[in-house]
Amino acid sequence: MDLGIAKRVAIVTGSSQGIGKAIAFGLAIEHVKVTICARNEDVLKKAAKEIESLTGSEVLPVRTDLTNEKDVKSLVKTTVERFGGVDILVNNTGGPPTALFVETSEEDWRRTVDLLLMSVINCCREVIPFMKERKWGRIINMTSFAVKQPAERLILSNSIRAAVLGLTKTMSNELAEYGILVNAVCPGWTLTRRVEELAKSIAAKTGKTYEAAIAEWANSIPLNRLAEPEEIANLVVFLASEKASYITGTVMQVDGGFIKSLL
Repeated sequence: MDLGIAKRVAIVTGSSQGIGKAIAFGLAIEHVKVTICARNEDVLKKAAKEIESLTGSEVLPVRTDLTNEKDVKSLVKTTVERFGGVDILVNNTGGPPTALFVETSEEDWRRTVDLLLMSVINCCREVIPFMKERKWGRIINMTSFAVKQPAERLILSNSIRAAVLGLTKTMSNELAEYGILVNAVCPGWTLTRRVEELAKSIAAKTGKTYEAAIAEWANSIPLNRLAEPEEIANLVVFLASEKASYITGTVMQVDGGFIKSLL
């Protein structure tokens, strides 16, 4: 299927590994010019070379701390200088540490707001003018299944990621007249390094083994397994495409049936 986005320009944040890298790879397969970013420059450059060699698409690695507004401005400026604009933005970040509410500090909350919410706001603020110029744009905000079904010991993520949904829906209404579509994707339990670290953290705090923590999640999913990053990326690439031209303001989960609610 031709998704109609060849030669478009995308920024995918948090994309040196895991779901972000899989999304960048999926877009590159469609001949999208992709900027990837992360804090670890060595891992980032390695990911860019790998994606370029496998897809033949241009991939621009830009070291970025998403909690730093100046870095975000530089990320978009560098992309525009290289590729001439921005058509697609995928806001993807890692998650905050595990904790119960009584274990969190004010600083924990401020760091989480900067990482999960302000990073999205700042990236959107920088790219929207370029999308308005072209009367075309796709913004996809990566959140978590926890916005629909809060997870234990993830009070920081459960709370602040939910704010991204309010932002997504409101922006979708405000930007529709410019041909800019805004959606959110909620991955379920996915085999990434972040989830592996989370399982180890839970094991250390609860006395469970790492294997038991992973198995517990898998057993709670009707498909009886965790997702592969590529399975999340497939939906994101579709939402970034011309084929998703009448989809905006939605919140879609990719979770193997984990979420129990009707909506």
